[in-house]
Amino acid sequence: MSVRQVAGVVVGAVLLLSAAPVAGALSGPYDEVTVDRTGRLTADGTLTLSGTYRCLGGGGPVFVSSSVSQGDSRVAHGVGGTLAVCDGAEHRWTNSGTRKGAYVPGPAHIAATLMELSATGLPLPRFLAVRQQKVTLLEE
Repeated sequence: MSVRQVAGVVVGAVLLLSAAPVAGALSGPYDEVTVDRTGRLTADGTLTLSGTYRCLGGGGPVFVSSSVSQGDSRVAHGVGGTLAVCDGAEHRWTNSGTRKGAYVPGPAHIAATLMELSATGLPLPRFLAVRQQKVTLLEE
């Protein structure tokens, strides 16, 4: 399975499980994700979101996934996925996705998730950190 396919599965799992309580899901002070206050939107419909993350990881692959909702808060779209390096240091993440006409400049709600897939057996998600934040989408 390619990284792109795994990222798609990760984004789908995050969207499916985002309604689940996250209390107790955070694994420690080194697992965190942030979202920048602005996202970039190009004329061709490409949305780019970014922020930082820090993690230690437990052996399985870790991803930073993101989703955006604008207007109807019940509808969110996954925006890319980034394979994380979990060495305890802070790193930048950037996710992009194209949906022509789906987004407009202005306020939006972003959910970013730092999630590890178990290293053995069926790859089950373990949420390390979740950040939900209002941002402004700026047209480039």
